[in-house]
Amino acid sequence: MSDRPSRRRVLKSLMTGAATVAASARASASAPSESDASASSAAGVAPAQSAPPPAPLALTEFQPKSMLHVPVTQVPRAKFPVIDVHTHLSFAAKHQGGVAMGEAVNLAASPADVLSVMDRGNIRMMVNLTGNYGSGLAQAVKAWQTPHPDRFMVFTEPSWDHFTEAGYPQWQADELGRAKAAGAKGVKILKTLGLYLREQISTGPLVPIDDKRFDLMWEACAALGFPVSIHIADPEAFFLPIDRYNERFEELNEHPDWSFHGKDFPSFNELIAARDRVLARHPKTTFIGLHVGHDAENLAAVGAALDKYPNFYVETAARIGELGRQPRTAKKFFDKYQDRVLFGTDAVPGGKDTPQQLFGDALYQIYFRFFETEDEYFDYAPSPVPPQGRWRIYGLGLSDEVLKKFYHQNAERVLGLKKA
Repeated sequence: MSDRPSRRRVLKSLMTGAATVAASARASASAPSESDASASSAAGVAPAQSAPPPAPLALTEFQPKSMLHVPVTQVPRAKFPVIDVHTHLSFAAKHQGGVAMGEAVNLAASPADVLSVMDRGNIRMMVNLTGNYGSGLAQAVKAWQTPHPDRFMVFTEPSWDHFTEAGYPQWQADELGRAKAAGAKGVKILKTLGLYLREQISTGPLVPIDDKRFDLMWEACAALGFPVSIHIADPEAFFLPIDRYNERFEELNEHPDWSFHGKDFPSFNELIAARDRVLARHPKTTFIGLHVGHDAENLAAVGAALDKYPNFYVETAARIGELGRQPRTAKKFFDKYQDRVLFGTDAVPGGKDTPQQLFGDALYQIYFRFFETEDEYFDYAPSPVPPQGRWRIYGLGLSDEVLKKFYHQNAERVLGLKKA
């Protein structure tokens, strides 16, 4: 073997030497010389001190202010009357392992607390999805729907706490008939089904969304004219590890119980597939896929479901944060499916733990601004820190024709309401 050094070793030696020389030069340039220090002392000037490193800043305290100079449009009142098909004005009073237990409900507010906001915002009607069943449903109907039948509508919910009883499938189907007689206008399916309800209510294997024991219930909804507002999955990030790669890290870190990663939870795609089997098996039942069909990050997939299942509709509750960061795609989606998308917010009076749902003027004004204007880079929730992810949104500027359908005409058709 030749003793002559290889070309690679020569280059490496030269680079190492150059780096050493450069480092020495930088050190010499940055360090004050003895003569510099003597001169500063003679002049009565203290030698310059290096700046201390900046103090660490907790991510929760990071609240940057945008330097963009762009138009800001205030939209205090919707351009056309609005039917909000997704609100929560009452809740089941007791839960066990994520499953509602018993008939009792707690009211989140009173009509007097809500109507003034509705009137200011041109909100014609709010649909209270979580009316429970039995005596709780009767209480919710009495509080909201009976005194204000043109302003509030109440849905019932399945009686999950009866699930283990013999004859439950037929009993549940019959219970929906009793709910309709009590004033219910539809059925709400929380993600209890698929993610919380187990064979022994809160223990044992999870009960799948497409379990055939619910077929009688779905068919009863069709027979009774009940639309089914169904929520079966959360954002895709909720099914991933809570780590530095998760775009919803802050939200999930604050609410780790919202995570469905690991354990025996089905995957996101498995939940969607089970939902699709229900849609296919019950074509006469109308389903409203809440939160943009549970998949606002993937509008192509939502569109494919709308194309395949004519009994499927979607609404927008708590997902303008997702829609608004893909404004061009979202606007095309609204234009294409303008007869299949309903307005919803997920509004909760007093819902301070979830700012994106906090009922009030500020929440509705953000929604109206998003759908009616082409404003750029604004907050999607009335909160100093974006609660669902650190981004801002861009308005869609929907046409008047699309707005009318989205704001109220589609809901009138699906809910069986008189035209405004």
